[in-house]
Amino acid sequence: MTDTKTERTKASGKPKGLTIQRVFTTAGVHPYDEVTWERRDVVQTNWKTGETVFEQRGVEFPDYWSLNASTIVTTKYFRGAVGTDAREASLKALVDRVVDTYQAAGERYGYFATAEDAEIFGHELKWMLIHQYFSFNSPVWFNVGTASPQQVSACFILSVDDSMESILNWYREEGFIFKGGSGAGLNLSRIRSSKELLSSGGTASGPVSFMRGADASAGTIKSGGATRRAAKMVVLDVDHPDIVEFVETKAREEDKIRALRDAGFDMDLGGKDIVSVQYQNANNSVRVSDSYMAAVEAGSEFGLRGRKDGRVVETVDARELWNKIALAAWECADPGIQYDDTINAWHTNPETGRITASNPCSEYMSLDNSSCNLASLNLLKFLGEDDTFDAATFVKAVELIITAMDISICFADFPTESIAETTRNYRQLGIGYANLGALLMAMGRGYDTENGRSLAAAITSAMTGASYRRSAELAAIVGPYNGYARNASAHQKVMRKHQVANDELRLIEEADRDIHEVATHEWSRVIELGARNGFRNAQASVLAPTGTIGFMMDCDTTGVEPDFSLVKFKKLVGGGSMQIVNQTVPRALKRLGYSDEISEAIVAYIAENGHVVDAPGLKREHYEVFDTAMGERAIKPMGHVRMMAAVQPFISGAISKTVNLPETATVEEIADVYLQGWKLGLKALAVYRDNCKVGQPLSDGKKKEAVVEAPVAEPEVRIEYRPRRQRLPKSRRGKTTSFTVGGAEGYMTSSEYTDGRLGELFLKLGKQGSTLAGVMDAFSIAISIALQYGVPLETYVQKFTNLKFEPAGMTDDPDLRMAQSIIDYVFKRLALDYLAFDERSELGIYTADERARYVATGSYLSEEDEAQMIESESLKNDAADNMTFDERGANQPALLTIEPRLSGTARTSAELMEKLTGHAVDAPLCLTCGTKMRPSGSCYVCEGCGSTSGCS
Repeated sequence: MTDTKTERTKASGKPKGLTIQRVFTTAGVHPYDEVTWERRDVVQTNWKTGETVFEQRGVEFPDYWSLNASTIVTTKYFRGAVGTDAREASLKALVDRVVDTYQAAGERYGYFATAEDAEIFGHELKWMLIHQYFSFNSPVWFNVGTASPQQVSACFILSVDDSMESILNWYREEGFIFKGGSGAGLNLSRIRSSKELLSSGGTASGPVSFMRGADASAGTIKSGGATRRAAKMVVLDVDHPDIVEFVETKAREEDKIRALRDAGFDMDLGGKDIVSVQYQNANNSVRVSDSYMAAVEAGSEFGLRGRKDGRVVETVDARELWNKIALAAWECADPGIQYDDTINAWHTNPETGRITASNPCSEYMSLDNSSCNLASLNLLKFLGEDDTFDAATFVKAVELIITAMDISICFADFPTESIAETTRNYRQLGIGYANLGALLMAMGRGYDTENGRSLAAAITSAMTGASYRRSAELAAIVGPYNGYARNASAHQKVMRKHQVANDELRLIEEADRDIHEVATHEWSRVIELGARNGFRNAQASVLAPTGTIGFMMDCDTTGVEPDFSLVKFKKLVGGGSMQIVNQTVPRALKRLGYSDEISEAIVAYIAENGHVVDAPGLKREHYEVFDTAMGERAIKPMGHVRMMAAVQPFISGAISKTVNLPETATVEEIADVYLQGWKLGLKALAVYRDNCKVGQPLSDGKKKEAVVEAPVAEPEVRIEYRPRRQRLPKSRRGKTTSFTVGGAEGYMTSSEYTDGRLGELFLKLGKQGSTLAGVMDAFSIAISIALQYGVPLETYVQKFTNLKFEPAGMTDDPDLRMAQSIIDYVFKRLALDYLAFDERSELGIYTADERARYVATGSYLSEEDEAQMIESESLKNDAADNMTFDERGANQPALLTIEPRLSGTARTSAELMEKLTGHAVDAPLCLTCGTKMRPSGSCYVCEGCGSTSGCS
C-alpha cells in the first residue's frame, strides 16, 4: 500500500525523497572509525549467593562508555545464546542490526532521494547512537533485525467492552504485549458496574473484579523474556458507579501487605510472598472531567452514571469522593489522576474517537487499540563547551530521529490486527528527551526556578515543532497518515495551539532567545507545510521515563525528572561498585564561577554528606541549583508540578512523572497537588509519598524537636563529669550465637553484668588473621569498652540497625528473616536479647511470636504481658490522664494497636545512609543484582544492571 502511494506522489510531481545532509559524520569516514574501541568483560553475580548469573567476556564498546552502560547493553540488548557464535559481542553489531534495518526499509518505502542519502542517514544514526546522543526504546533493541516479530512499540492502549468475550480478549492481548517487552493501558469504564443488572436479571460483577484476573496474568509474564515485570495501566472514569471501590482497591491491599509483613512474610517488591496480594502489577488512574472538578471546587453533588443507559445510579458528594482519592493516594500512591477534558482538547483526531486511556506511565495518550514507539535524546550532549545549548544541531538530530521512527512503522509487527491497523493509519510517534535535570544543573539553573522552567519549555517547543515540521515534509513524500483527511481541521487547530503557547512563552534569560527563535521558526513552518501537505503522524512527542535507555546513554537524570541525588552509582573494573559525585556538579560549579580549589572542597563535602547545605565556600543563593528529588534539599511537590506545566503545552502526548512528597505530607496536600495539576493544564499526574508502601522502608521523615523556651540567664556553674568504667566480674554469664547472613557465617559472643545488662561483645567473622577478622575484633573491643563506660546499648541499636552493605539478605534466625548487613543483624539480635520491649518497640524490632500475635490480636504482647506492663507503669499518677497523646507517647510505651515507627534517632540513621550512599532508602533492591534501584517515572530502575520494576 505504501509503495503504491509513493509511486503516486512521484507521478504527481511531488518530492521524490529526502535529501540528507551530514551533520555529525564526515564524508569518506565510517562513524565507527572515529572511535577508540576496547574489549571488556561483563560478569554479574547473584547478590545473595555470590553465584555468577551472567558472563560474557571480550565484549566491544567505545572507551568512553561507562561500565554501567556496557553492562546494561550486553545483558539486556545483545541477542543470541551466550557462548555461541550467534551471540552479539560488540556494540557495532547491535547498532548495525537496528540501523541497517531502518535504512533498508527507508529505501524500500521511498523515503530517500538517492542511495547515497540513505547511506548518510544510516551513518548519522549510527554516529548519534554510539556517541549516546539518543536511543530508541527497548523493544527496538530487543526485536529489530532478529528472527523475533519486529515489535518496535513500547506503549500500547487497548480497549475492552461490556462482554465476557471482550474481557477475555483483553487478558490475551495484554499477554502478547508483555511478551514482546512492552506495556499496555486501558479504560474499564465501558464495563457495567456492580450496581447494575445483567440481561439475565443477575447483578454484574463490575470492573474491579475483572482486574484480578488481568493482574494475576501480568504478574507471571516477564516483558520480552527479560528480567522486568509487565507494566500496565488501568483507568476508570470518575462517574462510574464503582469508582469508590476502584479508588480504595490498592489501599486495602496495602493494609494486607503490612499485616503479612509484620507476621514475618517477605513482602518487599519482588518478595516471594508478595504474590499473595492482588492488584500490584498495575498503575491505577481516575479519569476526571472538568464538570467533576468544578463540583469539587463548589462542594456540590455529582452523579455516577450507569454504563448502559447513562442514567444517574447514585449521587455522591464530589468533594468527599475527591478526599477519598487523595486519601488512597496518600496511603499507597494509587490512584493517579488523568484530566479528561484537557487531554481531549489537545487531541488531533477527535473525529475518529476520544482518548480514553494511556499507556502504563501515562505519557502516551491516543486512540484505543493503538501503539507508539519512543526515542529519547540526551539533552546534555547538546550543551557546548561555552555552556550554551546548540538548538540548531538539536533540531537536526530531531528530524533524523523522527524520520527513523516513522520508517519503523512500515515494517513493524504488532500483537493484534486492530492495533496494527490503527497504528499504520495514524502513525503515532513519541520522541522525547532525558537528562533535563542534569542540563539545568550544568547551566547553573535550579530545577524549581523560573529560568529553569523557561529553558525546559523552549527546548521542548523546539523539539516538538521540529518533529511536526519533519512530519509535514514526510507527508509530501510518502503521504499523510490515512486518518488525516477526516481530522485535518482538528489537527491543524492543535498545531496552532502549540504555536500560540510558543509565542506566549516568557523568557527569563537572554541566552534562551536563540532557542526560542529556532522554536518559533519551526512552528511557523509547521503551520505552513501542514496546510499544504498535511502530516505524516497524528502524534509526535511524549516525555517518557527513559529508565533503561537512560543508563544506556549514561544520563545522570531520566526523562523530565530533576537529579535524584548528587551522588551516583559507578561500576568498577573487575567487579564491585562505588558512589561518586555526579560529574554535572563540577561543571555547574565552574559555570557559577567557583575556582578549582573551592570546587574540589565542595565536591568533597557533597561526597561525604550527600547535599550542599553548609558546603565550604558555596553561596546560599546557589543552593537551588543543586536541589534534588530526594535528600536534604528536596524539591517541593509543586516544584515538580510547575515544571510539568511549563513543558506540557509543547508535548503531543503527556508526561511520565511522579511528584515526590515527604512522609509527613498530608492528605490535603495531595488533594491540592491533584487540584493544581488540573488548574495548570496537565494531562496526568501521579504522586508518591515516602514510606507509603511496605516495599520501601522509611527514607525521609525528620522528627521535629520540641521547641523549648530559653531559660532565664543565671551565673554559669561549670561542672566537669568524667565517665567511669564499670568492668565486668571475673566470672560472668554469656551466650554464643551462630548466624548466617546472605550466606556468610559468623559467631557472636555476648557477656553480661550480674543484673543482666550487656557489657561485652565479641564477633568472629572470616579466617583468623584476615582483614575482616581483624576489623571485627577491633570493632568488638570498641563497642565493649563503650558499653562499660556507660553508653546505652539502645544508642548503638539506633545507630547501627538498617546499615546496608554486603553480605546482606536471608538469615537463619527465625526472629530476623532478613538483614541489610551483618552489623544490622548483630544489633537487632542484641536488641531482642537485651532491650526491654518498650525500648525495642520504638525501633520496630519484634520477635516472630510478637509479630504473629499482632496479626491475630492487634497487639504485640499477650494479655498477661500487656496487663503486667500497664500495671508496672501504674500510669505513674493520675496526672497522666491529662497528658496529650504526644506527651504520653514520650512517657510510656505506645499501646500496641498503633503501628510502631522508627524513633527520631533511627530516622536520622536512615537519613545518614541516604546521604552517604546517594540513594533514598525507600527504593527496592534490584531482583537481579541487588543494587538499590531509583525511581523512573512511576516505576523503579536499577543503576547496576538496568532491570526495571515495570516501565521501559
